[in-house]
Amino acid sequence: IRSCPSHCFRGKAPRLLQSIFSAVGDLYLYKFSREIFSERIAQWTLFCHLINWFTFYCFTRTLSNSLETVLTLIGLYYWPSFRDSSQKANVSSRKWGLAVAALACAIRPTSAITWLYVGLLELYQSRDRLTFIFLEVTPIGIIVLAVTSLLDRLMYKTWIFVPLNFLKFNFLSSGGDYYGTHKWHWYFTQGFTVMVFTFLPFSMAGIFQSKQWKLFGLMAWVLALYSVLGHKEFRFVLPVLPIALMFSGISLASLESLCDLDRKRGSSSHRSKCPSKVQLATVFLLVTNIPMALYMSLVHQRGSEDVMNFLARESLDGRVKSILFLMPCHATPYYSTLHRNLPMRFLDCSPGDKNGIPDESDRFLTDPVGFVSELVKVWSLPSHIVLFESEERQLKEFFTLHSFREMKRFFHAHFKVDRDLQASVVIYTLTD
Repeated sequence: IRSCPSHCFRGKAPRLLQSIFSAVGDLYLYKFSREIFSERIAQWTLFCHLINWFTFYCFTRTLSNSLETVLTLIGLYYWPSFRDSSQKANVSSRKWGLAVAALACAIRPTSAITWLYVGLLELYQSRDRLTFIFLEVTPIGIIVLAVTSLLDRLMYKTWIFVPLNFLKFNFLSSGGDYYGTHKWHWYFTQGFTVMVFTFLPFSMAGIFQSKQWKLFGLMAWVLALYSVLGHKEFRFVLPVLPIALMFSGISLASLESLCDLDRKRGSSSHRSKCPSKVQLATVFLLVTNIPMALYMSLVHQRGSEDVMNFLARESLDGRVKSILFLMPCHATPYYSTLHRNLPMRFLDCSPGDKNGIPDESDRFLTDPVGFVSELVKVWSLPSHIVLFESEERQLKEFFTLHSFREMKRFFHAHFKVDRDLQASVVIYTLTD
């Protein structure tokens, strides 16, 4: 019991660290908006950013995309391309922007999509192009590449160029398609529009009101290039979500300015109507985003975390010896929550060398009984088995036959996503 506080801290520490990163991202979004627009627009941008349901849901998660988004916001603040001529930043600011961009690409190579646009824009606008290429981009790129290569050498025990492997797998061989594909227009018609959600009309209005075509071009460029890839996910385009919300901030600030102008003119009719327009828009955005943010963050698919927290507590008292996860791969936080040196196994979903050969996860979902019947011939009997209710229904007889009983059940979801409804997560334990 005395070790529980330290165990709990280890489990929460990565999230606390990411929350700090996210707070830095919030700050730089505000500073960037204030730098290229105004204080009022920056305030509304921050408001939109903080209450957007997907930002609330995803920005503080320990995903490389979340950190990539933070670095993108920091880099854009230091980059001079989006300022007008009277606001141009100095060379040192541009170097900071380059360094942050290089770090973002090192952490997530697809960030190069964003920075290719920004870099080409700067190259087009710059008067000192040779200085920019040879005295800024080249040395900073070489330094970051050298450091990351040394770190990879230390970790992999051999020289390996991770960005090249990333490029080969995701772009040249379409390896990501193994995990599912969407139509080319998915980001425009479903993915990104769902992320922006009820801010969409405000973002559209803000684009035309601001006439910030370079910033809009960055957002369109990223969405267009990611649309070329077959495998698509919401989180891939998270770095440009704050830009869309910045345009929403412009729209709301413009609406507020019109109301202020009418009040100064002393129009009694507008005095009563205009404030209600701003308030109505604010209430509309709050009512449509906050409930969804809370539901997605606190209720939807929470079973995979609850089960690991429970097993972590059980393991402290020595009641867990080994765990088998009969679930699609990476369905739980795994060791990042457990923090115990226990044997655990989950179903593999690594892409095979040959196309068309199903992985363990697919084989299990296709025929749970047949797969487990084969697995039992070679397994070391686990003390606990974790699986979704949808597969549990087919395996109850098998568990009884092999002396497993239901230990605990956790709510997971109200509706299905991708697969059959995974309403709950169930733990089975080996009887003595």
